[in-house]
Amino acid sequence: MAVPFIGREKEINALNDFLSSGMSEFIVVYGRRRVGKTFLIQHVIGEDYAYYAAGIHGATMKEQIKNFVSGLPDKNARPKTWLEAFRNLEQYLEQLPEGRKIIFIDEIPWMDTQRSKFIYGLEHFWNSWASWRDDIKLIVCGSATSWIVNNLINSRGGLHNRVTHQIRLKPFTLRECKLYFAENGFRFSERQIAECYMVMGGVPYYLSKMKKSESVAQNVDRLLFDKDGELHGEFNNLYNSLFKNAGNHMAVVTALATKGKGLTRQEVLDETGLPDNGKIKQIFDELENCGFIRCYEPFRTYQNRQRRKRNTTHRFTNSLYQLVDPFTLFYFQIMSRPDARDDHFWTKNQNSHIFSTWSGLSFEMLCLNHEEEIKISLGISGISCNIFSWIGSNGQNVAQIDLLIDRSDNVINLCEMKYSSIPYRMSEKDEISIERKIDALIQSTHTDKSIIVTMIAAKGLENNEYSGCIQKQLTLSDLFK
Repeated sequence: MAVPFIGREKEINALNDFLSSGMSEFIVVYGRRRVGKTFLIQHVIGEDYAYYAAGIHGATMKEQIKNFVSGLPDKNARPKTWLEAFRNLEQYLEQLPEGRKIIFIDEIPWMDTQRSKFIYGLEHFWNSWASWRDDIKLIVCGSATSWIVNNLINSRGGLHNRVTHQIRLKPFTLRECKLYFAENGFRFSERQIAECYMVMGGVPYYLSKMKKSESVAQNVDRLLFDKDGELHGEFNNLYNSLFKNAGNHMAVVTALATKGKGLTRQEVLDETGLPDNGKIKQIFDELENCGFIRCYEPFRTYQNRQRRKRNTTHRFTNSLYQLVDPFTLFYFQIMSRPDARDDHFWTKNQNSHIFSTWSGLSFEMLCLNHEEEIKISLGISGISCNIFSWIGSNGQNVAQIDLLIDRSDNVINLCEMKYSSIPYRMSEKDEISIERKIDALIQSTHTDKSIIVTMIAAKGLENNEYSGCIQKQLTLSDLFK
């Protein structure tokens, strides 16, 4: 039985457009491990490819080249270098009938073994032959995102500006997760799907390991907490597969895990002890490219820049880096706990303070990962917006806003996020807290924009004497749009 293909409409349309163009294309598909890059490409091209090869993890240069030419008709070919191997590919393609010729090279970073000069061979193939034609469609992908970005997308050598298109494949959204589970016979509610997302992060491979005969908590225990679970060691495997010298990347996310709203570059350096040089920027960029972190400008800094009418786009020294990957957050918040050694830890703690604390923080990240869905539900998808987390003071009280949407129509949505299994009941304390936040925001930033207090509550808001301060409500269902 064929595995059903879920979502990815935007990426499918883009690939089809690139493949139907009247020119040669160099297409790079990249993204974190297990996100479905190969599955997407295979779904689009089917059997319509002239040549396919896949790198072999841990193989030598000789083994990689032998594997590379094994798919060519000339079985007597014995190239010793990558230049020769790509020349063999050119000779084969030149013999094919007229029409587009799709070349799919999977796990391409693994082919670039030490001192193999693989990049030279690829450069020569594209620059001196393929790019001069109008029928070559070269598609490459791989899990080592840092290699893809540094050697192809941001190449400073012979492949500089040679990539014609790039597709960054992200994890599933909540909507796509719901489609996946429905297509595979799961009867999970939206709340259960959300809790799965808050652990797994919408990574298709992780979802494929779920069993419909088990609850979400049972699946999490079996996959993550069982010592023999298929994802028990995934945290280390994930980072080591994506990044060279992954220890530095892991040090950065470890530091960011201690501060929910993020750290500045200097604060990360202070926490990790990493040197302040060009490599730290590369680490931040690679983590951001994989969707593990986001970089955002503090609201006050953004305001000041807007007032000075400076529209520069470079990263500011006080920009904040925030850890937003659900799986990584779950690892630090739950799996790395000293008491999380029981194979049934997650099932046993479904009604504990551990779960309630985690779910509250994770729901905030769920919302941050669905900014577009929030904007659609608020009816502002066509309005230019900037998204912030904010912390400030009115001189007496420190206030923190988890999600602040600054809109070009002179409105700010001040968003509160609450996760619970029943409609959230506002208290007098909640009302006072919101009023203090509004007061602190106005006094600290001197904004003259209208402020709309917005509640994103998983099960909605119970109407009572304190709920009148909420001007707009969204529920968990709105995040599935």
